[in-house]
Amino acid sequence: MQTAKIFSGTGSQQLAEAICARYGTKLGKVNIQKFSDGEISPIFLESVRGDYVFLVQSTFSPAENLIELLLMIDAARRASAYKVIAVLPYYGYARQDRKDRPRVAIGSKLVANMLVAAGADRVITMDLHAPQIQGYFDIPVDHLDSHAVFIPYIENLRLENLTFAAPDVGATNRIREIASYFNAEMVICDKHRKRANEIASMVVIGDVTDRDVVIIDDICDTGGTLAKSAGLLKEKGARSVRALITHPVLSGKAYENIENSVLEELIVCDTIPLRKESPKIKVLSVAELFAVAIRNAYENKSITSLFIHSQRRDK
Repeated sequence: MQTAKIFSGTGSQQLAEAICARYGTKLGKVNIQKFSDGEISPIFLESVRGDYVFLVQSTFSPAENLIELLLMIDAARRASAYKVIAVLPYYGYARQDRKDRPRVAIGSKLVANMLVAAGADRVITMDLHAPQIQGYFDIPVDHLDSHAVFIPYIENLRLENLTFAAPDVGATNRIREIASYFNAEMVICDKHRKRANEIASMVVIGDVTDRDVVIIDDICDTGGTLAKSAGLLKEKGARSVRALITHPVLSGKAYENIENSVLEELIVCDTIPLRKESPKIKVLSVAELFAVAIRNAYENKSITSLFIHSQRRDK
């Protein structure tokens, strides 16, 4: 009989254990060996023949974790797994989703090609930087939405003058959906970059005077954009500013930028483990979402119930 087995790469051990706890199973045994030069060699320590194999690995520190995941997919395939499902809570290289300048790579498409070439039968991920990345795959992609954990948190805040802020024009549709759910207003922080991780200018489109503003985005990298957005919103009259971000990449001086900002708090998901604790950062777990998605993939059921669709709340 085909069974579902969940294994973890070294980058997502904590989240994988939490997923297994909610799924009601134990994390599978795998040994990730490394040669002295850093070469990775994964070995499954239990049979996966004829099984559904779910491999949980976020590709932050993207190069090494990605290679590890690809090798695990290949090992599972060669061990006669029935289906191999790559579970990437955070999909690295997603910011390289188009050719916006001459002579650049489309990294997210290349990663999709590599996952398929390695032998993945399905991908389960969350909040891709660009939703169209799903189209880069010729295998099924289950694209989960962090709104399912963010919305209950926002509801519990009971903010009187709630306004949502899109961190850039590209995020407008995403923010409009959650603003519509709360029957709330939205504004846009329009920014112009000189280069990656460096903002040349920013303006706020919309009125935030005496409003409790919630910024929602998929990635917080250095935290510079977020800190600047929050500061500008406060300058424009916002009563409070907080941010809900799915993937806490938090590289460089991110912790310093966040702690020195005017943000009330930064809420993140556990798709990437935090490097350290911060008084301003709170973590919400997505383990339950992924556990249900994994179970439904194994049982060939729909995952529609995991989404909170755009609609106004009943008053």
